[in-house]
Amino acid sequence: MHLKETKNDKAIIIEIEGRLDTTNFGQLEKKIFQAIEAGNIHFVVDCSEMDYVSSSGLRIFLMALKKTNTLDGAFLLCGLQESIREIFEISGFTSIFGIYPGQQEALDSLA
Repeated sequence: MHLKETKNDKAIIIEIEGRLDTTNFGQLEKKIFQAIEAGNIHFVVDCSEMDYVSSSGLRIFLMALKKTNTLDGAFLLCGLQESIREIFEISGFTSIFGIYPGQQEALDSLA
């Protein structure tokens, strides 16, 4: 897995490339929670290059969503490939996450 982080005036954008699984979920968890501790509460996670997510990865997404929600922030996802979207649908996550086609749509949804 490779993570790319950029920041603009609305959010931190994290692009995930490759597999998010039990061997590497800690990298993403550390990146997100360090950013939250630094005062960032709006995130857009671009999953367009993520080709697999395990239950460990889903757990990190859920933890980040809960934490940003308590801070009146946002944890948005975009660019879900069809196979990843199916996993989110099966797990019921499509009803609790803001999911957008691309980064710009996700950023535009932030006030």
